[in-house]
Amino acid sequence: MTTQMTQTTTTAGTSAAASASPSSAIAAAEAARTRLDFARSARPAFRALIGFDAAAREGLDPALVELIQIRASLLNHCAYCLHMHTNDARKAGESEDRLHLVAVWREARHFFTAKEQAALALTEAVTLVSDGGVPDAVYAEAAAHFDDAELAQVLALICAINTWNRVALATGKVAGTDAR
Repeated sequence: MTTQMTQTTTTAGTSAAASASPSSAIAAAEAARTRLDFARSARPAFRALIGFDAAAREGLDPALVELIQIRASLLNHCAYCLHMHTNDARKAGESEDRLHLVAVWREARHFFTAKEQAALALTEAVTLVSDGGVPDAVYAEAAAHFDDAELAQVLALICAINTWNRVALATGKVAGTDAR
């Protein structure tokens, strides 16, 4: 059984290691969360986002969907969404090798198809759009691998996961607490 080590400070100022199971650490983190529950507080917006997300996925390869969501979540440092989508990818049969290499896909291109590479590059450009927009070369490469309808779906999915990441980060969602 894997345990997570946490540091606690006594009143005397000394550190003592306390051991807790991952599930109890997740429960403690969730209990300490003080930010609003977006799903309850903004129900119409939450439902609209769920609908947008579902529409964005429509017709796309489920493996590609998860790769896009994982890459955006990595770039946005969203542990909640990263945990959810790596688990979803595993359940859908994605290999551990590919999951571990999404963060460094350019150095491990042989693990990803040309179409997946184009989608990952587009995901990076759209997610990091403030760093210089979406370069023409990145867009052209994606357009070479997806027809207009697919490319629109990919763009919608990238927008959806970026929105989910921002909601999760802004509301302090705790990795491991998704109800999926």
